[in-house]
Amino acid sequence: MAQAEVVMYKKNPCPYCDRAETLFENKGVKVRIVDLTGKEDELMKIKQETGWMTVPIILINGQLVGGYSDVRALDDEGKLDSMLGI
Repeated sequence: MAQAEVVMYKKNPCPYCDRAETLFENKGVKVRIVDLTGKEDELMKIKQETGWMTVPIILINGQLVGGYSDVRALDDEGKLDSMLGI
């Protein structure tokens, strides 16, 4: 199974972004980080496109999964690894 494409939109400082990044690192999953620190126009555009109003904004294979708490919950439920293709 091919590993999923994971994209995370973040800005600094953001402890939840850091936690999400660490969670994926610990699983050996490569994440494309899009740092929108100081890029409010781009951040607002992504928020409007996804409907998600906080960072991080995490997408797996183009599907919005939410933020850190959502990814953590999926992991706790045993659902995240299959979504990631690992």
